[in-house]
Amino acid sequence: MTFAEMPQDESGWARALSTVRIPVLWHTIDELSRLRDNEQRLLARDISRVLLRDPMFTLCLLRFLATQHRAGQQREITTVDHALMMLGVAPFFAQFSDLPAVESVLAGNPRALEGLMRVIDRAYHAALYARDWAMLRHDIEPDEVANAALLHDIAEMLLWCFAPELALRIEAILESDTSLRSSEAQRAVLGLALMDLQRVLIKQWQLPRLLGSLMDETHTNSQRAINVVLAVDLARHTAKDGNAPSLPYDYSAIQEFLKLPEREAMERIGRMTLLAKSGRDWYRIEAVPGLAPLGRL
Repeated sequence: MTFAEMPQDESGWARALSTVRIPVLWHTIDELSRLRDNEQRLLARDISRVLLRDPMFTLCLLRFLATQHRAGQQREITTVDHALMMLGVAPFFAQFSDLPAVESVLAGNPRALEGLMRVIDRAYHAALYARDWAMLRHDIEPDEVANAALLHDIAEMLLWCFAPELALRIEAILESDTSLRSSEAQRAVLGLALMDLQRVLIKQWQLPRLLGSLMDETHTNSQRAINVVLAVDLARHTAKDGNAPSLPYDYSAIQEFLKLPEREAMERIGRMTLLAKSGRDWYRIEAVPGLAPLGRL
């Protein structure tokens, strides 16, 4: 465990996590280094396409922007594009040029690194589904919905990074009893549910309240929040088993939500699934050429 002693409650975990540097994907560092070579020609969208694959980096950016509130600023910064437009491309590279890589942080624990990569891969799938459905529904800001899906399980990712042995214990419990809910296994090991911790982190780190509400599964009166829940559930269930018994219910709920015939809904899901899988090298340990500490961007 990274911490001297295990935190006892949500506030304790939030305080402990506030003292560590959040790592990001090696592939993100590498890709941003390539983009920086043409910094003068870069657009915010070029960078946001990269960060869509990396919820940890997206969290770092939004967390930093929360501390940079400017006089007269009317709206929360809820998307990477808006964050980059406010911060600027050159200041972005200057601020985030030396983040640690998760592959280095967890180099001595390959099982934990694999567990983390599975969660991040799942988050990327969810973000693609959520954004596609938001665009279909003419959402005013599809990237907000995508970001909420991408960050939905950020507390679980942080647990894999900073208390990997506890994450592995939770995983073992869930594998031994497939009828158990994730929150029940989390409470058995941690004494709390990660979603409860996540709510505390969102508040303490002053992350956008809008994203917090979209990530909150209790907000069933919001169509945008339902979009996020459906995308996260589909990504989670397909990651476990392509024939999971819950999938027919997922597909039926998505079809009803999108107001599409079954064939069109399934084709749309299939396109996003293939798009997500086409970039899976980002989340494969063997695709990383070495796990030594990385240099600056």
